[in-house]
Amino acid sequence: MKVDLDLPAARAWSRQQWRRVVSLAPRRSDWASVRWGRDLPAGLMVGLVALPLALGFGVSSGLGATAGLVTAVVAGAVAAIFGGSRVQVSGPTGAMTVVLVPIIATHGAHGVLVVGLLAGVVLIGLGYAGAGKFIRYVPVPVVEGFTLGIAAIILLQQVPAALGVSAEGEKVLGQAAGAAAAWASHPMLASLLVAAGVVAGVLGLARLRPGLPWALVVVVLATVANAVLALGLATIGTIPAGLPTPSLPTIALSDLDSLLLPAVAVAALAALESLLSATVSDAMSVGQRHDSDRELVGQGIANLAAPLFGGIPATAAIARTAVNIRSGAVSRLSAVTHAAVLLVIVLVASRWVALIPTAALAGVLIATAVQMVRVSSLGALLRSSRGDAIVLVGTAAATVLLDLVMAVLLGFVMAGFFVLRQAAGSARLEEVPLDDSDHSDEELALLDEHIVAYRIDGPIFFGAAHDFLLELTEVSDVRVVVLRMARVTVIDATGATVLADTILRLEGRGITVLLSGVQPQHERVLRELGVHDGLAHENHLFETTPAAIAHARVHASRIAHDPGRPDDPGRPDDPVDPRPQGDLVDPASPTGRHTGQWPA
Repeated sequence: MKVDLDLPAARAWSRQQWRRVVSLAPRRSDWASVRWGRDLPAGLMVGLVALPLALGFGVSSGLGATAGLVTAVVAGAVAAIFGGSRVQVSGPTGAMTVVLVPIIATHGAHGVLVVGLLAGVVLIGLGYAGAGKFIRYVPVPVVEGFTLGIAAIILLQQVPAALGVSAEGEKVLGQAAGAAAAWASHPMLASLLVAAGVVAGVLGLARLRPGLPWALVVVVLATVANAVLALGLATIGTIPAGLPTPSLPTIALSDLDSLLLPAVAVAALAALESLLSATVSDAMSVGQRHDSDRELVGQGIANLAAPLFGGIPATAAIARTAVNIRSGAVSRLSAVTHAAVLLVIVLVASRWVALIPTAALAGVLIATAVQMVRVSSLGALLRSSRGDAIVLVGTAAATVLLDLVMAVLLGFVMAGFFVLRQAAGSARLEEVPLDDSDHSDEELALLDEHIVAYRIDGPIFFGAAHDFLLELTEVSDVRVVVLRMARVTVIDATGATVLADTILRLEGRGITVLLSGVQPQHERVLRELGVHDGLAHENHLFETTPAAIAHARVHASRIAHDPGRPDDPGRPDDPVDPRPQGDLVDPASPTGRHTGQWPA
């Protein structure tokens, strides 16, 4: 069997794919903007800010503080090198932690590591497929509602640690309620006071001098107080003095299919959060423009690397990125420095890090949840329109009560519903003058001939077609209806079907329907779905409204009409004009359409 191969086409395709790979790979120009005097101090500051967050999110995920630190070091460095933003900082985040908790409960630690690897592959595929540009289509109320829901989940997750009790439950609301009930029966004031003090210290000091690592300062003070005052608070425990040896997670092949959907959810969240963070960083820095597709590839590689060292799936962190920019960072060196600072802390200070109370880390995460909520932005959206408010609140509620993927999907559905409703409300069917001069005498004369024209403005689609088009079937004492279509913006299959049905009903009542100004991009759907067939003649289509009105006069003048005869169909049994019958076609016209003039 001989197979013919198109070698030139194969070579061209290979070159194209190679160029795509090269365009998304690191390059020497990435480091051309390095400013050592600005990037190194910025990286040090971000590293100090990231330390308590990495520890807290690691503990909150269920894999322990070590997993959080490893993720911040490995994913932070890899994403900085391979990502599409010069100033973005990556690592464990609250939103990702929320997704991982049920996965750990169902599939265990190795299941989460496999999910991270699979999510990395998905992210790389999305980057090479050019999916980065679709972030612009995410509605703002969905993003804000999602963020609000994530903040609520993070806060609720920390209630047991802040109260110094343990609680179980499938949902965070149940866990928080159970923890509150357990604390009420056996109050532990020390844990509550430490957590509340950390929250107050982080939020209060951040308002006085934003940008400084106040969370680290407050956590150190809480650790010292726990040791000196012998408060007996639970600590995060032993941390290895170094990175674990890289290894592949072990899991049964039969369990892989059950991990695919969680991996897609993790990849979707990583893509959404990373690209949103990159967009925010662009707005905060001068001359910074990220590459969305390269950012997805970089996050994918980071999520391939972190699980090999026992880390959890990572994404870009908006808060740490903002600190990085405010600290003066201008290049990738700052994010790499942040990872190096955390690695040094792991190597040198792990024994002291192990003494940090979990209540203090809970306070840091509660403060982080509060800082995630932008009250001014939420207030503006809630006041802007009822639809935006419903989408925001609905997405936030679904995030807390359901799951993150379902919440985003529900947010898209709600946003789409209100957009369609608004578009449907913009569609108009308006009776318009038949003559451009709009002389009242001429207009009355035309109305006496039983001719009426309607202009359709806006979209004709499934959300708007039925109501206003079916109004046409109720017109009376009319012989000819001219539908002006020049201002139709969109027409879908439903709209075309309803339009065809309307025309058939009018023609069935003896009312001739003429169409004018149909745009070329709409002709195919109208033809395929029967609009042309519903017309009395295939040439009842006109390029301009004056031509349609001229022909309407002809129809009105040669079709006698006696409204007093109940059996009068308004058709050829009546006296007719002696001029030639049939539709008027200009043979000289390149389109074959009516000219509105009788042949001489």
